[in-house]
Amino acid sequence: MDSDDLRESVETEKATQLDRLGSSKLLIALTDGDLDEPSVLEAAADSERSALTTFSGWADDEPHDAARGAFEDAADQERRHLDLVVDELDGEYDPADGGPMHAYLRGREGTIERVAAGMVGRSLVSVRTHTQVISFFVNEADEVRADLFRELKTDTRGTLDAGLDLLDGLCDDAEEWERAEMAAEYVIQVAYDDYVDALGELGVEPKSLC
Repeated sequence: MDSDDLRESVETEKATQLDRLGSSKLLIALTDGDLDEPSVLEAAADSERSALTTFSGWADDEPHDAARGAFEDAADQERRHLDLVVDELDGEYDPADGGPMHAYLRGREGTIERVAAGMVGRSLVSVRTHTQVISFFVNEADEVRADLFRELKTDTRGTLDAGLDLLDGLCDDAEEWERAEMAAEYVIQVAYDDYVDALGELGVEPKSLC
């Protein structure tokens, strides 16, 4: 197996979860049904802040040099993303941090699991989040903010690619590739379960909209 095989396998195995996470219902879940510009921006800021905390924590204690550098780069990117999104908010921002996905990520101690879950699995979820935020602002005829999140989406794809490249250097045998695959798939499942729970509290079915 290599990183291309891993990505294909993860996206195939979790196709339903990723499809539904990429639906228009995602923003309903993230905003508790408050689909207005401040709520969408706050949800996006909370996501960036949570990722910043996760990657910063890993950068502080990661023994593998290349992975530590990648986590530092990811943390810097998330810090920049957070600043850009918060700048779009009018008034006071009351930040939230964590959630089930980041609780799972922060519990990972192995380098392979961190890279696979945080840089690959989470990024596969995050690019879908960015897509929905872009669509929201396009529908609001706000091309400036849509372009902002297009930029963030491009950066997140870069994190995904960097994580896949790292795994090619970290995984030496089938067992290590299996560990990476399981970690990437599990973080997607955690994100999906959280999405389903959030919609359930609002009385909304998780099935994707056409």
